[in-house]
Amino acid sequence: MRKHLFKEACLFKKAEREGYYKLLNIVPCAIQNLFPKRTKELKSVVHSAPGWKLFGKVPPRENLQKTSKIIQQEYEARTGRACKPPPQSSRRKNFEFEPLSTTALILEDRPSNLPAKSVEEALRHRQEYDEMVAEAKKREIKEAHKRKKIMKERFKQEENIASAMVIWINEILPNWEVMRSTRRVRELWWQGLPPSVRGKVWSLAVGNELNITPELYEIFLSRAKERWKSFSETSSENDIEGVSVADREASLELIKLDISRTFPSLYIFQKGGPYHDVLHSILGAYTCYRPDVGYVQGMSFIAAVLILNLEEADAFIAFANLLNKPCQLAFFRVDHSMMLKYFATFEVFFEENLSKLFLHFKSYSLTPDIYLIDWIFTLYSKSLPLDLACRVWDVFCRDGEEFLFRTGLGILRLYEDILLQMDFIHIAQFLTKLPEDITSEKLFSCIAAIQMQNSTKKWTQVFASVMKDIKEGEKNNSPALKS
Repeated sequence: MRKHLFKEACLFKKAEREGYYKLLNIVPCAIQNLFPKRTKELKSVVHSAPGWKLFGKVPPRENLQKTSKIIQQEYEARTGRACKPPPQSSRRKNFEFEPLSTTALILEDRPSNLPAKSVEEALRHRQEYDEMVAEAKKREIKEAHKRKKIMKERFKQEENIASAMVIWINEILPNWEVMRSTRRVRELWWQGLPPSVRGKVWSLAVGNELNITPELYEIFLSRAKERWKSFSETSSENDIEGVSVADREASLELIKLDISRTFPSLYIFQKGGPYHDVLHSILGAYTCYRPDVGYVQGMSFIAAVLILNLEEADAFIAFANLLNKPCQLAFFRVDHSMMLKYFATFEVFFEENLSKLFLHFKSYSLTPDIYLIDWIFTLYSKSLPLDLACRVWDVFCRDGEEFLFRTGLGILRLYEDILLQMDFIHIAQFLTKLPEDITSEKLFSCIAAIQMQNSTKKWTQVFASVMKDIKEGEKNNSPALKS
């Protein structure tokens, strides 16, 4: 019995082994049948491809990159049939407009496994498609007209700038002192200075009452460099944090921090940019020239605008003289009493021109210092787009400090309807960061509508009367009079 069972087991094992070997022979054949044999040509390509053997690396060979044409030829050789290009449908070939989207799919027949369209449905789809095409055409025509209008305005503006440049160079600048106050020049000035003469006109308009020379600039620049060297050798971050705020503002280290924040989108004043060292030099030289003022945040924007329009030494001369004007000196010295007088004068014209908005601001106790300080400190170069800020500078050089406050009222007038709907927080946030799409045409039309006259009194007269009233109030409230 045992022998019989052992014999049966041996036969079973033998059959199992034979079946396993058959399977080993069948699998490669099956795999080969899945992929048809290639021609000799294609085999040579396959053999030349890089690869690995089971033990050891195959010697290096050329790696041929297959193009779409080679792939197509391989497919044709394997299948024995050529690839025919897909038949081009002539269904919509007569359409004048072919949208680059799936819009036209509405005209296609449904797949065979779905019910076919009825005649009414097909007609409705045709009508819908025609309406979509007509609407797309209208949009395209409208956009084309808009582009054409923009280009036309741009060409007109360039022509005006070119003609104005000729007048400024040939007529006005050679006779500056005689012509600067004429009505014709003032009107031309209001329209904006051509970029090619902007720097020259700014320098002449600002003047040089301080009698600064390029040689004097070099002297103070060398002093600044000496201070930078000694500062880097003796100071550390801990020393900077230990000093007072006033000392930090006067330090040259604060300049480095502010330069990186000056017009960051332009990437020309940051470290490694073409104007980084120039801006650093002008601000450092001014700190040594006017240690009583020192460096105050916001100066970097003013200096940067001047650098974009003037040579280095000329930019420093204009910068120092500009900051020596009464309004700028009051703000950069943080003279609170003088700043309050400017704010009080501003509010007189605010109430005169925009009484409704003035009362709205009063109801929230929103004072001018909340939004005006940043505007005045940077002369709008941080708050407005750069090209628009330069145009504000043009007229500021013509009219003086009055135009800075008139520009502020122009901005409030431009956004009056929006501001009337806001509360304190949203007004402060809105005026701190103005919309970027503000245009010069809209802003200057609002500025032109602002009347800088109060009961026949102009800005200077109102400012003088405000100063007089404050002085009298201070006298009446003095302890000596009370005693």
